[in-house]
This record gives sequence, structure tokens and C-alpha cells, in this order.
Amino acid sequence: MPDVQTTSSAKSRRTGSLNVWSASTFVIALLVATPVIVILVHVLFPSGEVWQHLASTVLPRYLSNTLVLGVTVGVGTTIIGTACAWLVVMCRFPGRRIFEWALLLPLAVPTYVIAYAYTDFLQFTGPLQSTLREWFGWEFGDYYFPNVRSLGGACLLITMVLYPYVYLLARASFMEQSVSALDVSRTLGLGPWRMFTRVALPMARPAIIGGVSLVLMETLNEFGAVQFFGVDTFTTGIYRTWFGLGEQVAAAQLAACLLVFVLVVVLLERASRGGKRYHASARYQALPEYRLHAGGAALAFLVCFLPVLIGFVVPALILLEMAITTGDALFGSRFLPFAGNSLFLASTTAVVAVGLAVLLNYGARLNPNRWVRGANRVAAIGYAIPGSVIAVGILIPLTWLDQKLNLFTREYFGSMVGLVFSGSALVLVYAYTVRFLAVSFNTIEASLGKVTPSMDAASRTLGQTAGGTLRKIHTPIMRSSLLAAGILVFVDVMKELPATIILRPFNFDTLAVRAYSLASDERLAESALSSLSIVVVGIIPVILLSLAMRRSRPGSK
Repeated sequence: MPDVQTTSSAKSRRTGSLNVWSASTFVIALLVATPVIVILVHVLFPSGEVWQHLASTVLPRYLSNTLVLGVTVGVGTTIIGTACAWLVVMCRFPGRRIFEWALLLPLAVPTYVIAYAYTDFLQFTGPLQSTLREWFGWEFGDYYFPNVRSLGGACLLITMVLYPYVYLLARASFMEQSVSALDVSRTLGLGPWRMFTRVALPMARPAIIGGVSLVLMETLNEFGAVQFFGVDTFTTGIYRTWFGLGEQVAAAQLAACLLVFVLVVVLLERASRGGKRYHASARYQALPEYRLHAGGAALAFLVCFLPVLIGFVVPALILLEMAITTGDALFGSRFLPFAGNSLFLASTTAVVAVGLAVLLNYGARLNPNRWVRGANRVAAIGYAIPGSVIAVGILIPLTWLDQKLNLFTREYFGSMVGLVFSGSALVLVYAYTVRFLAVSFNTIEASLGKVTPSMDAASRTLGQTAGGTLRKIHTPIMRSSLLAAGILVFVDVMKELPATIILRPFNFDTLAVRAYSLASDERLAESALSSLSIVVVGIIPVILLSLAMRRSRPGSK
């Protein structure tokens, strides 16, 4: 009888724990989904003549520029990322080992930073054109030089920054392919090119499509570079409609249009997979490598070197030179507070995002039903939503709450309390968490999935609760993954610009906002220090990714 009571009590405690963990999962999913719900609801609101004005004047331009930007960047990153991944995995040529990690370096450079750097370098008064005029005696109008501040310039520079998404996933896929399939293709007489196109590329297709999907989502989220180049897209239109026209309903409806683009990207990614499955043999050995000679080696070196040169080396050197020669006039007096604001937001968001990701994954581990899994999927959709959309979806309800609160306090207390909700820095933490929760969620999901369920059972047998098991068993095991997830979120927050521009409180600037503000005022040299600081911080996840991939192939030593 005592045994039965003990078992019943333990079952009761377990059920209670399950309810608490499941409830937390649904609450988190609701908080993440709230901005999207707000945007979708505002589609039904009347916007008067504003929407008609936008539809007849700028909406076609928003649509065409966004389409051209997405298609061009998608194709460019696919070609560069896939080609470089195949070369460093399957071919031997000078510099290959260096390119394995160097090709990831452009990930450290935000798109708006590379836009500022190349504008200073390539503009009429920049060092390149000034040198050409000095050498050849040219004057204004004597020669043609392409304008980098254009749609074409935006496509090129964004491609050079975002191709590592495709390279990263394509390289991982090529490294994980079984040597058996490649041996069979060589036995059938396929050369390196035909083996690549007919065997390796189809097996890597899901990974490549996944990388391109990430690229397209980042392209749709882009604000700083396209705004600086004067390219009208949906993201810049949302900002202009909200702050320029003061029309929150029209801005929300533009955000809904941008959500349609995101939905199309997600559906195309799913449809491209169809019912296909790509399986490899379980036999993993060292992959066959092709030693390139003379012209082939030089061409492979050039193919891998140019993206690194354009996407990282040149902009980093430009920023370093400007920071040393000019720098920020406010360094010390105001620069450190900018850095402090960035560090506060990034570290706070990293802690919150990692904590919520642990709750989500552990809740699904304790109660793996379809409702909890569905809530987890909803909680992880934020990365697919552009920051400007999240910002508008958050600012609308918080502004309404502030208005109601101030009306209440003025009526009953004779004074107003100000922007309690929408004017706090914590609203930025909320937006960042919605946007980057998926980054920490995926990292921790993979780590927690490696912990055998028998550890949970043993812990419960020893009398530990669900929370005790998480605290004493799982957390020490996942320590490195928790740290990695926190670092990735930290760096993403440091680089985030669209949501920060819209949601930041008065007199609360970050390094990203500081760089954007100075560049918008054509003070490019002064923006270099803030931009370079962001780049330096961005190198951290690149180092982590390089170390993680170095020995990632099964069976490697």
C-alpha cells in the first residue's frame, strides 16, 4: 500500500510539472505570435486614402525592387556558396585550409556596414576614383564609373555578405555525404564535373535550399543598406510610412505585404523538397579529393578568394583606415554609452532567449504531444519575420496601452506618466527575443536531443522533480551549447538595425544606430569606429562555427 501511494504521489507531481511546463510553452508561443497577429488584424482596418496613395505611387516600386533584390541575391549566393563549398571539400589547391574558415568571415560584417565602407571607397571623392583621376588626368564627366548606391550595388554587396549561409550548409552537406555513392559514380565513369552535378548536388539540394531560404529572409529584413543606397523596398516603406506619414494602419498593411513574401519563401522551400528523400549509405570514409594543377588550382583559388576579398578584407581595411585617421568625435564622452547600451541589450536578450529556449525544449521533452510541438514551432517562427514587421506589430498595441494609461492617470491623478510601455528599452529586448529565439531554440534542441531519456528516468527514480532534473542533470551537460546559443543571439542583437531604429526609446542609441545615423548624415569616416566594433564582435560566431565544422564529418579523426 505505501508503494502504491508513493507511486501515485510521484505521478501526481509529474503531472503537475507537465502542466506547468506545457503552460509555459503556450505562453511563450503566444508572446512570439502576438506581433504577427496584430499585423494580420490590421489588414482589415480601413486606411482611408493613404493606402490608395501608396498603391498608386510607391507600392509598385516596393514590389519590383524587393523581387529583383530577392531573386538576384538568391541566385548569386547559391552559385558562390555552392561552388566554394564543393571546392574546399573535394579539391586540393593552395590555400584550401585557410578558405575553409575564411569564407565564413563575411558573416561578421552587417550589410549596412559594408554599404558604408564601399560607398566611401568608390564614391567620386573616394580614394579609388581620386587615384584614377590623378593617374590619367581625368576630370568629371571624362569617364564612366558605376554608381554603387543603386539597386545593382545593393544586390552585389548583400550577396557578398550573405553567401556564407549557403556555403555553410552546402559544405556541411558535402562533408556528410557517403563515399559509397561517390565511388559508384566514379565506377560508372563520371568525371568530377558530372559527379558533382548528377550525384553530389542532388543529395545536397535540401541543405542548399535551406541556406537560400535563410538568405532570402535576411534580404527581406534588410534595411540599413537599401535605405542608405536609396533603394525603395517594403522594409524602407514601412519605416517611411510610420515615421514620415504617421500612419500606423498603412504601415501595418505594408508589413502584411512583406509577410506574404516571407510566406512565399517558406512555402517554396517546403514545396521544393516535395516527397523526395535523400539518404546516404552508413559507410563514412575519407572523401575522395581531386588535386588541381596550374590553371585549375589558380581558378579555384580565385573563386574562393574574391568573395572573401570583397565581403570582408576590403571593407575591414577601409573601416580600420577610417577609424585610425578620423574616428568618432564623440569617442569616450558618448561612444562608450552607445557601446554600453548595445552590450546591455545583447546580453539581456541572450539570457532571456536561452532561458526561454530551454523552457520550450524541456516542455516538449516532458510532454511530447502535438499541441506542445506545434507551440514550439510557433515560438520559433520569429527568425522568418523581418525585424520591421515585428517592431510594428509590437509598437501598435504598446502605443495603445500607453494612450489608455495616460488618459486614466490624467483623469484620476491630474498628470500623465509618459510612455511606460513603448518608451522602455525592455520593448527592444522583447522584439529581439521574438526575432532571435529560433537561433537559441535550434541550438538547444539539438543538444537536448542527445541526452538519453534514461537519465531522466534515473533522476526521477532518485526523487528529483522535473525542475531538479533540468537544473542538476541537463544544464551541466548542455553547458557548451547554452554558451554557444547565447553568443549567437548576442552577436545577432549587436547587428540588428530595423527593429532598433523603430523601437528605440528617446536618447537611447546603440552602436548600430550610431553607425546608421552618422552614415545617413554622410559622415562615413566617423561611423567607421562603431561599424568596426560590430564587425569585431561578429567574428566570434565565425570562430565557433569554424571550430565546430573542422572535425564534423562522421568517421573523421
